[in-house]
Amino acid sequence: MYDFLVIAYYLLTIYFYLMLAYIILSWTPLVNSKFYEMLTRIVHPYLGMFRGWLILGQIDFTPMFGLILFQFLLRFIAQALTG
Repeated sequence: MYDFLVIAYYLLTIYFYLMLAYIILSWTPLVNSKFYEMLTRIVHPYLGMFRGWLILGQIDFTPMFGLILFQFLLRFIAQALTG
């Protein structure tokens, strides 16, 4: 069970950084690239759940909300591994 949690933690950490890259790249002209398209396919199943929840003006803050919830999950797993 411990090994499964370690592997899950590392995979979820990689997924977190992919989501972060997706959000940062969304502010650049690279949104029309194949790399960004691939990132969209990878992170949309999770971040798509939050789309449109928290929009102020023309800025959609829901990806940040999704990242914060995901970070809580990572911390929960990390505490289970250390505790």
